[in-house]
This record gives sequence, structure tokens and C-alpha cells, in this order.
Amino acid sequence: MAEVLSVCDFFVITSGANPRQIKAICEQVTEGVRAAGGPKPLSVEGLDARSWVLMDFGDFVVHVFSERDREYYQLERLWGDCPRLSWELGLVAEAG
Repeated sequence: MAEVLSVCDFFVITSGANPRQIKAICEQVTEGVRAAGGPKPLSVEGLDARSWVLMDFGDFVVHVFSERDREYYQLERLWGDCPRLSWELGLVAEAG
């Protein structure tokens, strides 16, 4: 992302099936980053509505969408020129 967008190095994009799951994902992201020695979020937007939550950790931004909003906004398509990474079993691997 850094070559295209100077605001952050990485976007993490995911979605939840319902508002409760979206909230749980956000809580787990915050806890996982903290447990790994990472920062607290600089800001969190959209947690009340729980259709698109943006969590800004500085070097990376986490987007947690409802399935409907993820399909509508299609960030993966919007930022399609950027290299994609995929997570598997806690490891980050470059997607082909």
C-alpha cells in the first residue's frame, strides 16, 4: 500500500456475518495486536453501526465489513493494483 497510499503500509480486509460477529472480530483484532506487542488502535470508526468498522493502527488499517457492505464497496477491487498477502495459520505469505 505504501507505494500507492502514503497513509499506511497495509490494509487488512475482512467481514462478519452479523453485527455481533463484527464486534467480536474487532475485539479479537485489538487483543491479537496487543498480545503480539503491537500498538493500540489510533482510532476506531463505525463500531456503533457495525457495518464497516475501520481500525487505524498507524502502519496498518483493518477494515471489518458486513458481508453486504464488503460486496458493495469492493475495496479489494479498488486497491487491486497493490500486492496481496494472505494469512494462513498465523503466517503471512505472498499471494500469487
